[in-house]
Amino acid sequence: MFSFANPEYLYLLLLLPVVAGLHLLARQSRKRKLARFGRKQVVGALMPDVSPYKPWIKLTLELLLIATTVVILARPRAGASKNTTKVHGIEVMVAMDVSNSMNASSTSNGQDISRLQRSKLIMQKLIDKLAGNKMGLIVFAGNAYMQMPLTGDVSSAKLFLNGINTKMVPSQGTAIGAAIDLACQSFSESKKSQKAIIVITDGENFEDDATGVAANAQKNGVQVNVMGVGSATGAPIPMGDGSYLTDDAGQVVTTYLNEKMAQDIARTGKGVYVDGNANDAVETLYDTLDKLSKSDLATITYTQHDEQFPVFAWIAVVLMVALIALMESKNPWLERFNFFSKKTGK
Repeated sequence: MFSFANPEYLYLLLLLPVVAGLHLLARQSRKRKLARFGRKQVVGALMPDVSPYKPWIKLTLELLLIATTVVILARPRAGASKNTTKVHGIEVMVAMDVSNSMNASSTSNGQDISRLQRSKLIMQKLIDKLAGNKMGLIVFAGNAYMQMPLTGDVSSAKLFLNGINTKMVPSQGTAIGAAIDLACQSFSESKKSQKAIIVITDGENFEDDATGVAANAQKNGVQVNVMGVGSATGAPIPMGDGSYLTDDAGQVVTTYLNEKMAQDIARTGKGVYVDGNANDAVETLYDTLDKLSKSDLATITYTQHDEQFPVFAWIAVVLMVALIALMESKNPWLERFNFFSKKTGK
């Protein structure tokens, strides 16, 4: 079965009669101009090097080249075979802290990148490693919100990740427990697929019992991992206008990484705690998730075609070479050869 991947390009074949018509008009105009100089036989004798048939050969080659190029653009395909493949992997929900404290420096150096920026850089690398698995994204501050449901589309995951900022959630705070609970509700109902949560936070939880929620998640077969971002020495929270967040007394607020809280959540959730500033943060998270048993997440059926455009591409190359080699006038170097008579010897 012969088909085209881009059949809309075939409308360009309508250019063929237009090009042919323009050529005919040009030939008629040329004849009228030559007729002003005298009879056709007399004028023709004055132009012995002009070939009467090569312009038509050139036109034919040009039309064939245009038609071939259009067919190449339309991507001709022959044959079709249906293939089925199964996607093996796990389900991962990422809960990312977007409270104002995530704007603070990720290290003790106040000029370093923010905690949120470091989190996004780490997740971009992890998303690439988790290609083939299903991933979802949750943002949380004073409450938790679904940013992206479970998907196997890596490009979509990166697109949603890049759009995360600390202004997404109207209520401030750090409701880690609400984020874990929402993540558990976002998984599929499949009992075969392994499920894991990655909480990315500075650990300053003031809203709920995150440890208790993590314990409930683990009882339901969900692994809870935590990546802590920030510094135990603390950092001020920039407001975006060159100033820093202050309390009611006018003192600059310092935010600290609550590593103990983050570790407790990970331990209760039977997961792993990772320091976001560590060089092996991505590898540690990936190795932990990779130990979970894989299951069939989806069955994909697709149709595979045999592309035929290379054949037409070679035809186009031959036509272009022929057009370059073709001259409308007679080839003077051929006049030295006599292919139809024998020389008589003396």
